[in-house]
Amino acid sequence: MIGRLNHVAIIVPDLAAASGLYRQVLGARVSEPQALTEHGVTVVFVELPNTRIELLEPLGPASPVRGFLDRNPAGGMHHLCYEVDDIIASRDRLRAEGARVLGDGEPRPGAHGKPVLFLHPKDFCGTLIELEQV
Repeated sequence: MIGRLNHVAIIVPDLAAASGLYRQVLGARVSEPQALTEHGVTVVFVELPNTRIELLEPLGPASPVRGFLDRNPAGGMHHLCYEVDDIIASRDRLRAEGARVLGDGEPRPGAHGKPVLFLHPKDFCGTLIELEQV
């Protein structure tokens, strides 16, 4: 069902500093910041030959990732994103297997403008999973 790894997401306390670290120290190509108000984050993507790293910073005090940063002030890995061909069929199959889809279970547009869903980390070895339709 799952396809390739789309990205690994890391929450950071300072997006500009983290972008600079990846750009200057690691020599990576980093996108421009993009505010995703519906998700409460600002993101950049670090482009790698085989995948991407998504750096996220909370967008305001009500951001859903604010709690993660409060518990992990230096930041840290937040989720893995896998590609799927049909997000609705994937959701329905996962639910039938007992997996919990977060939120109302309806896909929302993600950072790439494609439908995404998140799966409960307790159902996947303690890791938050994002599915993105390709």
